Amino acid sequence: MYFTDRGIEELETRRGEEEVSLAWVADQLRSFVDEHPEFEVPIERLAAWLARLDDLFAED
Repeated sequence: MYFTDRGIEELETRRGEEEVSLAWVADQLRSFVDEHPEFEVPIERLAAWLARLDDLFAED
């Protein structure tokens, strides 16, 4: 288990039943980067990875 898995597990436990739009997620990511600019690169990489998931699976 990676250290980040704890945060992912907490997210799933606390908010896993909620339905949100990707626009809402994008807004939350922007707010997070505004407060924590040192995480701009990893957040950008995560957002790009999520945006391109269909492309990744199409290559298989």
